[in-house]
Amino acid sequence: MPLVRRGHGYTDVGRKRAVNEDAFVVDDTLGLYVVADGMGGHSAGEVASTQAIETLHNMVMREREALAELEELPKLVEPEGGSRPPTAMRRAHRILESAVQNATYMVFGMAEADPTRKGMGTTLSALFIRGDFAFTAQVGDSRVYHIRGGHAQQITEDHTLIAWQLKQGLITPDEARSSTKKNVITRAVGSREYVQVDTGCVAIEAGDTFLLCSDGVHGYLEAAEIAEVMALGASRAPLRLAELANERGGRDNITSVAVELVSL
Repeated sequence: MPLVRRGHGYTDVGRKRAVNEDAFVVDDTLGLYVVADGMGGHSAGEVASTQAIETLHNMVMREREALAELEELPKLVEPEGGSRPPTAMRRAHRILESAVQNATYMVFGMAEADPTRKGMGTTLSALFIRGDFAFTAQVGDSRVYHIRGGHAQQITEDHTLIAWQLKQGLITPDEARSSTKKNVITRAVGSREYVQVDTGCVAIEAGDTFLLCSDGVHGYLEAAEIAEVMALGASRAPLRLAELANERGGRDNITSVAVELVSL
């Protein structure tokens, strides 16, 4: 039985920032959802995030016929593991990665052409749902969570100095929580001509929900709290997440996209 995608997004400037440099995409027809958190002075962050998601969205739209092959894949295919994934799945990964690279080249080129925007960039977390699978593309420290059975699991990796230090065993989780380097990002779309893109894939089923969010959201909530809020439904969760982030300080822009999967 086919699954219906229902996405809802919400963005808020927060309590400390004058400009909202976040941007998001919700396209249920295409099955594409994106959150981007821009960075850079003179409104450059806003330009970077908007340009990045528009470029990615347009490229995935152009490849929609090729991506339609994912509808034919049997549900029992494992996206991860020892066996080589089918051609359609490999193509989906390549399309998403290429779309992010195109966004990187576009943002970098705009910054090179305008000295006031030098160094601008953006995080980018993308979710593409088609058939029985959800694909991710990730750069930076925005996140994608997969919620099933009341449990929220982060399925993207933060590209931050703290995350790298934790992974290498150089600091402890307690040291990470008190670190003054939480906002140091190791990868961004547009800061250079090329960026390494992480891609992933998970099998989906009816009742699953996904949350894409900027660090202005996940910086204030634990995974268990995210699962609780997502239980409100995709149409209500983004606003509630923004309310909680603002109640707890609202020091950054606040953006989230919630997606729910229901069977016909």
